[in-house]
Amino acid sequence: MHFIPGRRHAMRSLGLGLTVGMTALATSPTSAGAAATSSLLPAGARSLRELTARLSAIPRRRDFKTVPMILTSEDLWDHEALSEVLAYKPATKQAWDMTDIAGPWLNLVRNALNAQVWSFRHPDFLAVAECHGTAQLALYDQAIWDKYQLGLLTGGKFTTNTLLLQRPAEAADPVDFENPAGPFSPADNSIPALMARGVVFMSCHNAIWEQAESLIKRGINPDRLSHESVAAELTNHLIPGVVLTPGAVGTLPELQRAGFHYIA
Repeated sequence: MHFIPGRRHAMRSLGLGLTVGMTALATSPTSAGAAATSSLLPAGARSLRELTARLSAIPRRRDFKTVPMILTSEDLWDHEALSEVLAYKPATKQAWDMTDIAGPWLNLVRNALNAQVWSFRHPDFLAVAECHGTAQLALYDQAIWDKYQLGLLTGGKFTTNTLLLQRPAEAADPVDFENPAGPFSPADNSIPALMARGVVFMSCHNAIWEQAESLIKRGINPDRLSHESVAAELTNHLIPGVVLTPGAVGTLPELQRAGFHYIA
């Protein structure tokens, strides 16, 4: 691909050249390290890169047999990973309240990243997407979508979790950040792409509990499990890299107290 020399020079002068490097993939399904196969972090994003590395090294508990309605013990959610996010020092950080799987949320987060990194020159900008409602469904792997027919909970808007699919745009050279078909364009609105840019996706236990209840009421419970066990199985199938919280609307105030700017 041919690039305009002036664009490359601008990238170097801003110190925001991007590097693509293979991240270490964890062999354990309980690790967050398998979340993304490449990094799209800005070269100058030292704090964000360090946070991403720490989060990747923190195991996530995904061996639950049952979970209660209200989580009262830190070992029932990803307390260590959440604490790392809350302790993030740079002032440019944003918390999103995501409720609709069919909404424009991935596009909005991508736009925020682009403006913060290249327009306002904040390479360490951190975006957190706290998911509940039907947006929570986007954080489950396809195996659990198939077993529990989770597409039904989207009102027919999704039959599979297409938000996890990698896009052809990911193959484009990230140095050309203005490429309208590249990894920073609308052509790459996906959860893996945003994770590779440092976005932290958070899961809501309350949404998991309520979705388990809905499945049981619909008669979609092939193993005839209890409510507590269905919720546990859903939790165990969160995609790698997700941070499980006790509840979205309860965690958002914690993020705000830590300096995150809240976006509904």
